[in-house]
Amino acid sequence: MRNVRIRIAYDGSRFFGWQRQEGFPSVQQELEDALLAVTGASVVVHGAGRTDTGVHARGQVAHFHIDTRLDDDRLRHAINAHTDEGVVVERAETCRDDFHARFDARSKCYAYVVATSRFRPPIGRAHAHWVSWPLELERMRTAAAVLVGRHDFRAFSNTGSPRTSTVRTLQHLRIVPRKRGFAIVARADGFLYNMVRNLAGTLLDVGRKKRVLADVERALATGERTAAGPTAPACGLYLLSVRYAEPVFQGPDAEGAGAAGLFD
Repeated sequence: MRNVRIRIAYDGSRFFGWQRQEGFPSVQQELEDALLAVTGASVVVHGAGRTDTGVHARGQVAHFHIDTRLDDDRLRHAINAHTDEGVVVERAETCRDDFHARFDARSKCYAYVVATSRFRPPIGRAHAHWVSWPLELERMRTAAAVLVGRHDFRAFSNTGSPRTSTVRTLQHLRIVPRKRGFAIVARADGFLYNMVRNLAGTLLDVGRKKRVLADVERALATGERTAAGPTAPACGLYLLSVRYAEPVFQGPDAEGAGAAGLFD
């Protein structure tokens, strides 16, 4: 038996979240079913985070213990041959036996992608939150700066998974311009249930002048959920990366980069 960690990207619109649940397709089930097809044994895949229905990932990390003669690269290809097209194992490496994707994580980074246009986008509506009203990004950046640091983020969480504390350290919260939109990028030592979507909803309200900076400060000071903004839709949220104390997925990828083509 060896412990293998993987980095996964997936289209959350095709799944009812990460966690396996009877009767509904999930990313965890997709990977576990693929491993069953490859090895003939039941394997439990532990993810770094339990993303919700409709939430995407570019850098989800998971691990599992497995008994196989396949090396890491061949195992990755074998898993991908048995998964839905909406999920791909991008990297795989054997790691120390006691590594745990969730409990060893030191921080996570999410991006909330917003598309800004007068008319609704004809393509990709399941992959970004469309906003048609004008937004003032500088107001949003000012409010974001207030939220950075170690705070009680109770006002920015919804009831969900149990937690012993609502205090988290938000290491950065940035507004990153993109073509025809922008992304709200947040990194923290941990996130509460729906915290990023609530931060995004709050900043969007500030940007459209439905809320002022004092509302954000009051939400932090009082913990009142009504002082913060609404929960933004799941379609815009992406888990970008997970950081650990040890180096992970180091060195060149065995997969070729491919030939230059039309989209380079």
